[in-house]
Amino acid sequence: MKIEPYLWGFSGRCEEAVEFYKQALGAEVQMLMRFKDSPEPCGDGPMPDGEKIMHGSLKIGDSILMVSDGQCTGDKGPKFEGMSLSLNPATEADANRIFDALKDGGEIGMPLGKTFWSPCFGMVTDRFGVAWMINVVP
Repeated sequence: MKIEPYLWGFSGRCEEAVEFYKQALGAEVQMLMRFKDSPEPCGDGPMPDGEKIMHGSLKIGDSILMVSDGQCTGDKGPKFEGMSLSLNPATEADANRIFDALKDGGEIGMPLGKTFWSPCFGMVTDRFGVAWMINVVP
């Protein structure tokens, strides 16, 4: 059994996030479905803009990350609170490259540096509000 994170609630910016993760992380789009392509209505509320992403599946390294705009209601913006996605690049050079890409338009929580558990660890929240931990395993 595997855990596959599902980031639901990009509030209309999911397609932008997918393009960002393709560049920043080398993500490969496995599947992308728009609300207009749904064979059934989506819940009881108003139908989101048909061009928005209902479901996406991205392959990042050996992992799958699923994404969605969610119901796109209101202008509250995404809230990915109380969680972080952890990436374990093989080298410090990879960690630096990934960290630099994710911090573009985002916010550094902890700069990359040596810790007692890792030669290179850092935390960053990207421009979409997703928190990431970059950790090189010694």
